[in-house]
Amino acid sequence: MSGSKVSTKLHQLQDLFRQMDRALIAYSGGIDSTLVAKVAHDVLGDRTLAITAVSPSLLPEDLEEAKSQALEMGIAHQLVDTHEMENPQYTSNPINRCYFCKSELYDTLKPLAQEWGYAYVVDGVNADDLQDYRPGIQAAKERGTRSPLAEVGMTKLEVRELAKSLGLSAWDKPAQPCLSSRFPYGELITAEKLQRVGQAERYLRTKGWRTLRVRSEGDTARIELPAEQISQFIQQTNLPALVRQFQTFGFVYVTLDLEGFWSGKLNAKVPHFLSR
Repeated sequence: MSGSKVSTKLHQLQDLFRQMDRALIAYSGGIDSTLVAKVAHDVLGDRTLAITAVSPSLLPEDLEEAKSQALEMGIAHQLVDTHEMENPQYTSNPINRCYFCKSELYDTLKPLAQEWGYAYVVDGVNADDLQDYRPGIQAAKERGTRSPLAEVGMTKLEVRELAKSLGLSAWDKPAQPCLSSRFPYGELITAEKLQRVGQAERYLRTKGWRTLRVRSEGDTARIELPAEQISQFIQQTNLPALVRQFQTFGFVYVTLDLEGFWSGKLNAKVPHFLSR
């Protein structure tokens, strides 16, 4: 990848924020929104504010990491509660579930931005996201949210490269979408189910597995790891102990996805639903 190309996009981002003058950032703590917060704060200083939405779909440790990263960047950071779990259009888990999640988020953030004098609400959507099925992007657009990374054409790989060059400690942090993405479309989402998925993923991370998903299908947990790590996982893991641990979280069965993890796997069935 060309360093000059990434440098050019950094200058474009900086110019974009100078034009905004004041920006409120929808800050999840993932690398995309962290980079947006970093560049915005470098340009605008105390005319930026990062806000993290707190709900059952956010892991507590991810919230703590978001807090520590904000402190590291020196950006003002606040938390707000969102209530998407009270919306049956969200909890029924249709294929456009993310639309209702982002609607709740930006219906919460937009009035705060207006009240506190921030002309723009911005998010961490990057150029690659525009190529995937992301109904939440439409909800954000409908509410006037800006996506600086996408606007300058910055890909996920470029986000990581720029984040590393700017000294962000989370530059190589694995993508961590909300816990609701662990459920097949159509399966009801509850706070209890979100909790057990979070507990299962936390347990695996304590064992040293970094890039992973625990998909929840009824009473079954399906573990996804990068394909090249599956053999090592089987050899190094006390499988009966793992099953017992997962059962304490509320699962009955535990399986391993032999295809391996790949980002966006849940969306593989979207064309099937759309063709109905």
